[in-house]
Amino acid sequence: MSQDVSLMAHLMRRAGFGATRNELEEYLSDGYKATVDKLLDPGESNHMPDDLIRRYHVDQSELRQLDGAGAYWLYRMLTTSNPLEEKLTLFWHGLFATGYAKLNQARSLLNQIEMFRQYGFGSFRDLLVELSRDPAMILWLDNNENHKEAINENYGRELLELFSMGIGNYSEDDIKDCAKAFTGWTLKNAEYMSVRASKDSIWPYGRIAWHYEYRVDDHDSSEKKFLGEVGDFNGEDIVDIIVTQEPTAKFLSTRLFQYFASDEVDDDGEQVIKAMMESYFKSGFNVSAVLRT
Repeated sequence: MSQDVSLMAHLMRRAGFGATRNELEEYLSDGYKATVDKLLDPGESNHMPDDLIRRYHVDQSELRQLDGAGAYWLYRMLTTSNPLEEKLTLFWHGLFATGYAKLNQARSLLNQIEMFRQYGFGSFRDLLVELSRDPAMILWLDNNENHKEAINENYGRELLELFSMGIGNYSEDDIKDCAKAFTGWTLKNAEYMSVRASKDSIWPYGRIAWHYEYRVDDHDSSEKKFLGEVGDFNGEDIVDIIVTQEPTAKFLSTRLFQYFASDEVDDDGEQVIKAMMESYFKSGFNVSAVLRT
């Protein structure tokens, strides 16, 4: 195997799920730089249309079964013309882990995965905001139980610990005020869905998915202190503060490096991560810029 083919094959294993020889030859004809540019700015995918896939995976949205939804995504991973789009979506799916067992609703998980596709290459700030509004995440981490008069810290804690900054970079008081800022971020049709849960059929599209709603009357509008900042913060304000923190840049850069480059971070890896952090801030928190580094 020539050096050029070997390098391209390595790229496609890291940035996708591998490639056939014919695909490698096509990528080589475009050139390495052009291929990287296309991977990072994929445009519209030419995967098989969703309505056609549904003919073969009719239960993909039937929310009491997960096999159809999983098969649909696996097929898309294997056939997409934008492999990095699907691999980065899989990365976010792992980082922002949301379990079917609690949701019992495949449609909301598929919607979450589509949200990762839409926002995964762009601003980390926008992605965290959309994640906080995502019905699957709201239900998974109990933010629908986070009320002005009864604070639930689950999402606030995980947002800081597992999704953005990592342990040791915030206080318990930061968690409390973070949770207060996300009061009122809840599910719109929860009561309706609870009635429908045992009555619907898989045809034609299965259960109606959960929807996000902001309830201003359930939002804690008191003054909050978060990571040294003081104000009447809402959820978006919290995210705006989080993304400007150096630990956030380190957290994201390290996770991306370990997923796409190497599980182990040696001295050379630390230098790459440092460069990724610089790109994070210079680009305005842009994920594609961090990956390109």
